[in-house]
Amino acid sequence: MSELISLEIDGKICNANEGESLLNIARANGIFIPAICYLTRCSPTLACRLCLVEADGKQVYACNAKAKEGMQVKTTTENIAKERRAIMEVYDVNHPLQCGVCDQSGECELQNYTLYMKVDSQNYAIKDIPRPTQHWGVMNYDPGLCIVCEKCVTVCKDMIGSNALSTVKRSSDAIEKTFKDSMPKDAYSMWNKLNKSLIGFDENSCTDCGECISVCPVGALVSHDFQYKSNAWELTRIPASNPHSSDCSLIYYERKHESIEKHNVLKIYRVTNDHHYVSLNGAARFAYDFENKVQVKNEVAFNSAIEAFQKATSVKFNSFITNEEALLLQKLKEKLGFKLINEDAFKYQRFLKAFSSVTGNSLYKGSLKEVHNADFVISLGSFLKHDLPNARYAFNNTIVTNKANGLYFHPIVDKIVEKIGKKGKSSEFIYHKPLKEEAILYLILDLFANENLPLNIKEYLESLKEKRVKTVIETKKEQVIEKVIDEQTGEEKEVKKIISKDEEKQVEYIYSKLLDEIEQNESFYELISSMIDKKQSFSLIIGEDLITHPNWETLAKLCGLIEKYTNFNLVIIPTKTNTLGVSLICELDEKADGFIVGYNEKADFELSALGDADLDIPALNQQEGTFVNIDKRVVPTNAALPYKGYTLNDIANKLLEQEIEYTIKYTQALPLKKGFKAICFDDLSNYFSNDMQENRGYLLDVMEVSSSEEFTISSSEQFSKTQEEITIYKANPINVFNEFVAISHEFKEKAKTGIYLSKALLEKLCLNEKDSVNISANGKTLKLEVYFDDQIDGEIAYISTFDKNIKTKELFDSYRFNKAVISKA
Repeated sequence: MSELISLEIDGKICNANEGESLLNIARANGIFIPAICYLTRCSPTLACRLCLVEADGKQVYACNAKAKEGMQVKTTTENIAKERRAIMEVYDVNHPLQCGVCDQSGECELQNYTLYMKVDSQNYAIKDIPRPTQHWGVMNYDPGLCIVCEKCVTVCKDMIGSNALSTVKRSSDAIEKTFKDSMPKDAYSMWNKLNKSLIGFDENSCTDCGECISVCPVGALVSHDFQYKSNAWELTRIPASNPHSSDCSLIYYERKHESIEKHNVLKIYRVTNDHHYVSLNGAARFAYDFENKVQVKNEVAFNSAIEAFQKATSVKFNSFITNEEALLLQKLKEKLGFKLINEDAFKYQRFLKAFSSVTGNSLYKGSLKEVHNADFVISLGSFLKHDLPNARYAFNNTIVTNKANGLYFHPIVDKIVEKIGKKGKSSEFIYHKPLKEEAILYLILDLFANENLPLNIKEYLESLKEKRVKTVIETKKEQVIEKVIDEQTGEEKEVKKIISKDEEKQVEYIYSKLLDEIEQNESFYELISSMIDKKQSFSLIIGEDLITHPNWETLAKLCGLIEKYTNFNLVIIPTKTNTLGVSLICELDEKADGFIVGYNEKADFELSALGDADLDIPALNQQEGTFVNIDKRVVPTNAALPYKGYTLNDIANKLLEQEIEYTIKYTQALPLKKGFKAICFDDLSNYFSNDMQENRGYLLDVMEVSSSEEFTISSSEQFSKTQEEITIYKANPINVFNEFVAISHEFKEKAKTGIYLSKALLEKLCLNEKDSVNISANGKTLKLEVYFDDQIDGEIAYISTFDKNIKTKELFDSYRFNKAVISKA
């Protein structure tokens, strides 16, 4: 752990961690240091050089300079001011001045710093060359506006982990030599690089998160659907939370009127984020226009809904729902006696309960913030890039910027995830067969558990071990004496030499048969030993594969043992946006029967925010309420757009015979015994402060629950298939978490329901993209289209499940993997 120190910046005493960057310390203490290229959670690039400061009499870059006890820092001097102005003049060389039509105008850092440093004349010039604009996936790149600050490259490498962007060479005229001697050296060095560089794009590595757009300080990278649509200052920012996945990241819906003709109609134009503190996935950034455009209340449909609830034996819903709505459904269950069905929350609820029965705590200890700061991270049972991109960002970020090490276990080969760190050194990717998650958990216990591990577990782990012998080459150094003739005197003399000699040696070691389960050998021990050397902070990310596993209860208890008897803090990924919140609030049942009412689910009577059912309800961008995110934080979300139809609260008021005006009145009534607090919605904060503290809602209280050391050891199941069968996996395409993403303008053409195969599997099955195939599994046969995913490899296909009207989930039992026979239709 780094020690707390004290230093002085511009006469202000600042406390910080030893080794922390001067720039971060200054920001946390409200001291301004200009910087264009630096991102708080990423490694410094030293591209802009504007953050020059004087530390103990020496000029250093604040983004890269580390704090020391007693350090004296000045943020500006006469020479530094001269350097900074020269740098800004260079940035303005040949930069287009059409700010009036630039999408970044009004929030452009180049614009701001040029004015701040009072650049009103230009001392440098060079002939420009053509730099045509380019279209990259979800964005447009204008090299003429690009200042090559490398923020986009840095965030893609250090945070996102896709490595889809890089600096590339461009042709240009040489800078006149006279400038080198006449201008400040930092400004010249920066100009020299700027004059020779552009940004390059690898479309096969991009995951369409748009984070590069967010960090771009100028208008070089712009979302193609936002370009030329609005000036920044016309938009109203509505703070909210990502409605599509369980990171529930802080987002801002930015809205204004739709047009002059429709000046009373509000429209979301884009979503933005505080990129220094949080990153977004593509759905959060681009799938914002999924509102349900209802203009009037349909009283006939409302009365039908009341009747449907009164005769329902089951109500089925999903976890794209607020805590307040979940509480309303629970109250309706208690009043009317129907079953309450939520498949993913039910499985998560029972897994968490079994986990807690071992730990004695109602919740897991870890968080994504801890993953970001960990020394050693393991991901098990999650298709990270698809399941929860923000968990992948955390996994990548700690390895790249904290010099941490990581292990990634999963059956599907993911070529993008493999870009995280240096394979075999800082990271390792182990692609095991399905149903081997149990063996991996036992292996983690065997490697990391302390001496307090229950005796029966110790005995079981010992029963799997055996002594083996291996041959190693040992290099020994020994001294030899040689007789040589002195060329001048002719005399013979003795000379001592040290020589190296390789010898084979038989070494005995202890081997666990658990390694056979994941097709590893004894070198795995050496890998782990090298990875955890001098590590102090450990995180384990647990995914949906374990939650849906046929032997889920054993796996949950093994996870509990790991959290209790090792140094790992666990994060159990909630499978949908508010899965954790629903699992805490609702008493859920396993299976539906009788007359079913569906809330955004297929049923006999449906309420839907998609505008496709018996009664319309508002979408999540039209609601106020709260979610519980993966970090166990209750976070608020606000309505960006109005809704003029009925809500679940209207139904509850009728059936519960009460008059509660707003759904958010239930925020303070969320169950205290589950860790919620009696705080009103309007009292919940939703922002990050300059010291990087998250001021969003509140953390759930961790409750003590009864625990037991009893644990029944079971053997791992086998996943065997015939030659005719292939392995299928239940997962959605990147960013398409649900049907709301699928109807948004950015994804409606990309959201394809079907089966996704690697190039190798396409060739093996003699299939082409867009072929139709019959897939037979779990006693069902379904006709689907074939799609090629060039970011995966191997012979496991995944099948999308976001569309409620296409019953792809029926191809699976409980586990995310299954065996299927595929034939061309």
